[in-house]
Amino acid sequence: MKNSITLLLILISFAIKAQEKDKFLPKGNEEFAEKKYADAEANYRISQSKFKKKAISSYNLGTTIYKENQFSESKYQFAKAIQDAKTKPEKHKAFHNLGNVLMKEKEYQGAVEAYKNALRNNPNDEETRYNYALAKKMLKDNPPPEKPKENKKDQEKDKKEEKKDQEKDNKDQDKNKDKKDGKDNQDKDKGKGNNPEQPKPSGASKQRIENLLDAVNNEEKKVQEKVNAQKALANPKKPEKDW
Repeated sequence: MKNSITLLLILISFAIKAQEKDKFLPKGNEEFAEKKYADAEANYRISQSKFKKKAISSYNLGTTIYKENQFSESKYQFAKAIQDAKTKPEKHKAFHNLGNVLMKEKEYQGAVEAYKNALRNNPNDEETRYNYALAKKMLKDNPPPEKPKENKKDQEKDKKEEKKDQEKDNKDQDKNKDKKDGKDNQDKDKGKGNNPEQPKPSGASKQRIENLLDAVNNEEKKVQEKVNAQKALANPKKPEKDW
């Protein structure tokens, strides 16, 4: 009987935790819409600390600090959103905005890879496709410093990978030529935090993006300290409706 009671208490505690709702995310969304970016940032950080695997908190936080011109940290937040994303639309938006940040920093090769990954998760998004084409043009016009000469085997491997990527890009473009943006673009513009403005015509590699993903874990301690400081200042009111 005693064991049964203990099990029941554990189940009740799990049920209560599952029913806990994030009241900070919608509050941050309201403040973002009002361009109160500092307040929105505080609430998104609290949401992120309480719901650690919630990709939308990191995505919205990244978008907010992007608006505050904190490009370096916004990359880590978008990378964390990519890491925690459960669906293709979530991954698409996070990769898209990561590409925007890299374009701002003139890291065109990294931007090409980010937009390419965004298109893999949503081939129908014309904004991403435009940015992808722009990033490739900027990379062509501004090639990165030459690397030490690779051996013939590595050069052939790189050429094969480049050809494969180009064939896939052409195939995706032909496949989606007559499709409308519709559903996925509507999902992107819902009140979960708007995308940053698209880059204007004004590197890093795949390894650069992988390094950003790895660096997310190293940023956790710093983010947590900032969250604790923000908690002392933030006293958010209860939103009209839960997320």
